[in-house]
Amino acid sequence: MKNLPFLLLIAMLASFSCEKPAPTDLNKAALIPFPKEIFPTHERFCLQNGTVIHVQEHLLPFAEAMEETLEATTNLDIVVERGDITSGPSHIYLELLGDDMDDEGPEAYELNIKKKKIYLVSKSEAGLFRGLQTLLQLLPTTPTEDNHWFVASGVITDAPQYDYRGAMLDVSRHFFGVDDVKRFIDLIALCKINYLHLHLADDQGWRIEIKSWPNLTTHGGSTQVGGGPGGYYTQEDYQEIVRYAQSRYVTIVPEIDMPGHTNAALASYPELNCNGMSPALYTGTEVGFSTLCTSKEIVYQFVDDVVREIAAMTPGPYFHIGGDESHVTALEDYIPFIERVQDIVTKYDKQVIGWDEISHAELREDGVVQYWAMAENALRGVAQGTKVLLSPAHKVYLDMQYDSTTELGLHWAAYIELDSAYLWSPETLVPGIGKENILGIESPLWTETITNMDEIEYMVFPRLLAHAELSWSPAEARNWGHFSGRLVRYAEHLKRLDVDYYASPVVTWK
Repeated sequence: MKNLPFLLLIAMLASFSCEKPAPTDLNKAALIPFPKEIFPTHERFCLQNGTVIHVQEHLLPFAEAMEETLEATTNLDIVVERGDITSGPSHIYLELLGDDMDDEGPEAYELNIKKKKIYLVSKSEAGLFRGLQTLLQLLPTTPTEDNHWFVASGVITDAPQYDYRGAMLDVSRHFFGVDDVKRFIDLIALCKINYLHLHLADDQGWRIEIKSWPNLTTHGGSTQVGGGPGGYYTQEDYQEIVRYAQSRYVTIVPEIDMPGHTNAALASYPELNCNGMSPALYTGTEVGFSTLCTSKEIVYQFVDDVVREIAAMTPGPYFHIGGDESHVTALEDYIPFIERVQDIVTKYDKQVIGWDEISHAELREDGVVQYWAMAENALRGVAQGTKVLLSPAHKVYLDMQYDSTTELGLHWAAYIELDSAYLWSPETLVPGIGKENILGIESPLWTETITNMDEIEYMVFPRLLAHAELSWSPAEARNWGHFSGRLVRYAEHLKRLDVDYYASPVVTWK
């Protein structure tokens, strides 16, 4: 079940429960995240055998993928046709409008559902993909006896509030293979998350092959928290993950944490240490005890090689340099290190993201400060003109326990129940950091206590759905009672996907 291909996952997730007869009020649709505007017209579209997807040549691959998705969802025979033909019982039209749409970003879309036709338009394929997720959520749980799938009619105009809507998976504390990462990508894409940050190196393991420094993985990747066998991604594995994410319109953000959180690298190459000796591999969970020797030139050659090889395999715009909890690196050493590493990253045409401590250094113009712990650090970044990526640990860290009875996770930042994960406003969280300063929201899952996919899913869902709504939906559309009501129906999707989600007691489940 865990390794089902994406189309089958979509098929299982595609429909919400509804009362018979088929719904005609689009306002009653259980959509997560909630769209910007909904205009119901109180009729219904019938998806059935022979429904035609109309498409121009340049969108043919997208249309064929959509055809497969709908067929897997409904067991119908869907037809893809180039151009505008009139045969077929009902019709879906896909179109890229370029700059003809209102002044919205590239992921904006409009879904216009009529009795016989659906029009899905956007500026980009990514926008069409977001609209497709909405359409799939509108399908009923089961068809009629003659296998007709009715969709309430109306117009949905939608666009995200933030360009960056992210999740982070720590594969260093415990290693997760390619198939697990693909499943994670499938699940986050369904709720319109568009960035996956992979934490690829830490004290407990180095997880990405660097051909110019091979011992990083063969030695540094050989263990994990608790002393298990560890593991790593070959460069071919990593490129497969990147391609898979691209097919779901998700961008990979690689992170190599430095100068701290580097024991796996230090154990692999003694020349990276100031004393020229390799420490033992580490399988515990303490932080802040390791550092690269920032005064050695070989360290910067090492960083350059690592960034160069990873950047060459990463088409996305960002490279994450970590920078957090480097407690044994003196500030007078930390600052010039961060500044020099930023220059290395920009040399390879990537924008720097770093945890909020990096704001002690002089930040590059297009850099991003990821606020996780210290608001004053984030404000220092804003004062330098950088954007802030919001990951406040007490609201969005997915490894925080739900309450004192949660067996997995930690609670050093907070217990984060589902309502706590939802009931906050990104735009007012930190005075002095307004919407204009915010790149987006990212929800990290650290894996000191997480060992398998079931545990990932239990800690991530449904809290990631709350964060997805905060980053996508306009502030006036966010309402806890409305969200929790929609979540009850969304849970049917999670069950069909075999997601081991947390049934929060703050929700009235029916």
